[in-house]
Amino acid sequence: MEGDGSDSLVTIRNIERELICPACKELFTHPLILPCQHSICHKCVKELLLTVDDSFNDVGSDNSNQSSPRLRLPSPSVDKIDRISRPASQRRSWGWRGWKRNSLTPRTTTFPCPGCEHDVDLGERGISGLFRNFTLETIVERYRQAARAATAIMCDLCKPPPQESTKSCLDCSASYCNECFKIYHPWGTVKAQHEYVGPTTNFRPKILMCPEHETERINMYCELCRRPVCHLCKLGGNHSNHRVTTMSSAYKTLKEKLSKDIDYLIGKESQVKSQISELNLLMKETECNGERAKEEAITHFEKLFEVLEERKSSVLKAIDASKKLRLDKFQTQMEEYQGLLENSGLVGYAQEVLKETDQSCFVQTAKQLHLRIQKATESLKSFRPAAQTSFEDYVVNTSKQTELLGELSFFSSGVDVPEINEEESRVYNNALISWHHPEKDKADSYVLEYRKINRDEEMLSWNETEVCGTSKMISELDNNCNYAFRVRAYKGSICSPCSRELILHTPPAPVFSFLFDEKCGYNNEHLLLNLKRDRVESRAGFNLLLSADRIQVGYYTSLDYIIGDTGITKGKHFWAFRVEPYSYLVKVGVASSDKLQEWLRSPRDAVSPRYEQDSGHDSGSEDASFDSSQPFTLVTIGMKKFFIPKSPTSSNEPENRVLPMPTTIGIFLDYDKGKVGFYDMDHMKCLYERQVDCSHTMYPAFALMGSGGIQLEEPITAKYLEYQKDM
Repeated sequence: MEGDGSDSLVTIRNIERELICPACKELFTHPLILPCQHSICHKCVKELLLTVDDSFNDVGSDNSNQSSPRLRLPSPSVDKIDRISRPASQRRSWGWRGWKRNSLTPRTTTFPCPGCEHDVDLGERGISGLFRNFTLETIVERYRQAARAATAIMCDLCKPPPQESTKSCLDCSASYCNECFKIYHPWGTVKAQHEYVGPTTNFRPKILMCPEHETERINMYCELCRRPVCHLCKLGGNHSNHRVTTMSSAYKTLKEKLSKDIDYLIGKESQVKSQISELNLLMKETECNGERAKEEAITHFEKLFEVLEERKSSVLKAIDASKKLRLDKFQTQMEEYQGLLENSGLVGYAQEVLKETDQSCFVQTAKQLHLRIQKATESLKSFRPAAQTSFEDYVVNTSKQTELLGELSFFSSGVDVPEINEEESRVYNNALISWHHPEKDKADSYVLEYRKINRDEEMLSWNETEVCGTSKMISELDNNCNYAFRVRAYKGSICSPCSRELILHTPPAPVFSFLFDEKCGYNNEHLLLNLKRDRVESRAGFNLLLSADRIQVGYYTSLDYIIGDTGITKGKHFWAFRVEPYSYLVKVGVASSDKLQEWLRSPRDAVSPRYEQDSGHDSGSEDASFDSSQPFTLVTIGMKKFFIPKSPTSSNEPENRVLPMPTTIGIFLDYDKGKVGFYDMDHMKCLYERQVDCSHTMYPAFALMGSGGIQLEEPITAKYLEYQKDM
């Protein structure tokens, strides 16, 4: 038992970083949970609001130079109280509203959160609408007790001198010695039934009440706002249209996720320790290389001491600044990783939160903590040193003539560092990496390095390939993997430092090559297909105007379809294309051979697009039942937007369904599992995914209405396009 107590004491003392208020840099005192989910002391919120409020009136006040013992912000002096008490007409001239005359409550309700620096709006209720973070407050109290060890808590009811308290009453929110407890909690009375614990200064309510409906207890959790609510908030309050869940369900879900992530971090403790050791070695190496660079610089400057004396000091300062910056980065990174060790920092704090048994208190604290744990997990997976240890960029050039010494600067061993061109670099099954060099004539050749990054972000050894030009195709890359690329230049035996790494994500399946089909369903009156059959445009011009008389009697123009010339009957496939930004309405996706025949047989310009088979709406492609998969899936793109189809499992509000149109769009079809996904190729991110009936041959399908254009990506058409040079 003694060992357990000692471990608990160590755990509490190791998590001090998590218990510091971001505003006052001291231990939390009555912390409140802001809308952004960060916590801040109650007093700090008031001081921040008063400071923001005061800035409207007295930007140049002498009070701005005074310091508060907590935030070092202007204290509410007599002048400030006078300003707060100004007449309503004068307050309105400054943009203040809704506050009572002579109130000392801050009028401003918006201020930047000290934790994330985003503006936080407390709304009409102001501070009174914020939840108190009782879980964090309890942990802080345990930390205080561990820090002061044997410091006694005195009885609140004793006559002077007070006796040491032996218990605290949670109902009375007071601490008592044995005698006072007997006096104020006599046997046989209601007070005798009060709940009491050991001596403490942290008293919290047994039941969390709603800040907006003060007589109602918290019993639900709003998934949209990520905060506990009561049933009145859901019935007719601000959360009436929000998705909520029961408190027990939210408690169980968050606790399971948090426990799982904590177990993962604890299981990786040996990896964290090895990375901390590596950081220590990197810091020592940086220190040595920095000193070596200083010595080399001094040697060069001594040769031209009389001329270079002034430049010498500036160069040494530059090296010291670079060394300090890198060491600071390594130190910060090492401290962050030390926080991931068991019983330390973030993990220790999370373990203390897991001890919370009150569901409401746990939920209001665990969501933000879980996000931080997830970020720590991602950081652990993608471990990379925060700075380079090499000081090769700090070699002094003494070959310049004396008259040029005034412009003396660092250079990279005589060879400039090449830079990878991210816009011209692409990855599919193969990766095309392009780069440019500031002075091409100075480099004889380049070495392109690349390596795969595993699921656990484990760095494998670099593969190298020598290149004479400024681009290279890397073949045989694995699907759905991250690859890192970097390049360095060579001039004879002199090598430049490596360029900044470029990380690219390969598609989830092999590239499916095809061209647009110029025969099946192609309407050359409305569509224009180029000779290579890799680009199609919609002719929204003279022909459309000739048929405009139909619009007067309720008829509508239809979609014009074009499909790929190759079908899919098995396996996983991926293809990509660009939709021109000027396009009005474009539909892209997949469709079965039977469905395409049904669409292409339908008469054009005859019916409303809502029920027209050619439009893809005959079965309600976006409004149909989601329980059974359709033999097609098409999404809408137009006016530089990507429209997510409606779904019963997610929000159908317009702002949640409309996304910016990606520069390049990818489609992934898993024929065997009957699943299709739409990707943002710039970030290889899945924007939308759903089931599709693949009982027949599936084809890439496209449709256009009005002005528009679609261009297939080069790797999609590569094996088909074999033209003579004169073409």
